[in-house]
Amino acid sequence: MKLMTCPLNGERNISEFVYGGEVVDMPNPAACSDQEWSAYLFIEENTKGIVKEWWMHAASSYWFIAERNTETNEIIRTFPSSELYMQRVDFRAAKE
Repeated sequence: MKLMTCPLNGERNISEFVYGGEVVDMPNPAACSDQEWSAYLFIEENTKGIVKEWWMHAASSYWFIAERNTETNEIIRTFPSSELYMQRVDFRAAKE
């Protein structure tokens, strides 16, 4: 059985988690083109090696970040997204 450690709920069976994609820098929603925004949302690099990825613990809907080696599928560490993201993005302000 493969286990993953949720920063909020502790060690759990991997079947309790949902993959959310690679962590990438978000373009400025007020200044980027539709093509840039679409690429941000839908295109993944499929990087070989250690990658930061979004994961969600399905039972609690808790989103966090995992560092995973894509060659060996080893989960190196997991941590709250607040370690990388200190503030929320106000998308309403981007529309104005």
